[in-house]
Amino acid sequence: MAYLAPAEFVTKLIDAGESKILMSTRDTLIRAYMAGATLALAAAFAVTINVETGQPLAGAILFPVGFCMLYLLGYDLLTGVFVLAPLAVWDKRPGCTWSGVARNWGLVFCGNFAGALTCAVLMAIYWTYGFSTEPATVGAKMAVIGEKRTVGYAAYGAAGWLTIFVRAMLCNWMVSTGVVGAQISTTVSGKVIAMWMPIMLFFYMTFEHSIVNMFLFPTGLMLGGNFTIGDYVFWNEIPVVLGNLVGGLTFTGLMLYSTHRKTAPGRVVKMAA
Repeated sequence: MAYLAPAEFVTKLIDAGESKILMSTRDTLIRAYMAGATLALAAAFAVTINVETGQPLAGAILFPVGFCMLYLLGYDLLTGVFVLAPLAVWDKRPGCTWSGVARNWGLVFCGNFAGALTCAVLMAIYWTYGFSTEPATVGAKMAVIGEKRTVGYAAYGAAGWLTIFVRAMLCNWMVSTGVVGAQISTTVSGKVIAMWMPIMLFFYMTFEHSIVNMFLFPTGLMLGGNFTIGDYVFWNEIPVVLGNLVGGLTFTGLMLYSTHRKTAPGRVVKMAA
């Protein structure tokens, strides 16, 4: 699969982070919009599989198709740039600053949300014949998902907020590993295999992904879910974005950079005569 050594693919990750920070506003928004829409459609696909087959593993196995498509097309997810953009600052690339990182994160968030929301409206129309009927089985499931993962956490108070934060950390540990997978190989098949494995794990474990949730919860609200926009923002999107940031930045970005870019000097062991 034309595997690249860690020192090589970490350099490629830093190059990618530099390009994200320096990218024009227009291109950043377009790529983020398409990433959000593509991942949202993949989430709708996976939920449909889960409902119709009754086998959650089937949906988890097939969900990564959306992630692979968007990264092969060069689109950007917030969970990915959480890891990539800081690498360029840590590496002191010219023109790369923390204000540039914040700008990139803000633009990608907006683009991802707009793309996911567009797909949410389209799928809600699809599941209700243009809001003229009650949602069928899959649509009804979407409403339930939104309830369980907002007011379901709220029932536990601070412990619920902590739980969703941790699930979001674990999520972007895996999702950002998928982003790394896109740089591990120089062949399409190698990239797909490397991306597929961690994304399948995150989806089956029902970890919390901020962009997937940008689709699930607006869709749930449109389909009659028993929760509010405030529930979604406070009991899901805020802790999930923060958890995604911490998980991806620490477990993936910082660890790879510190050991494969900034390798500690080796010790010389002297042998006794």
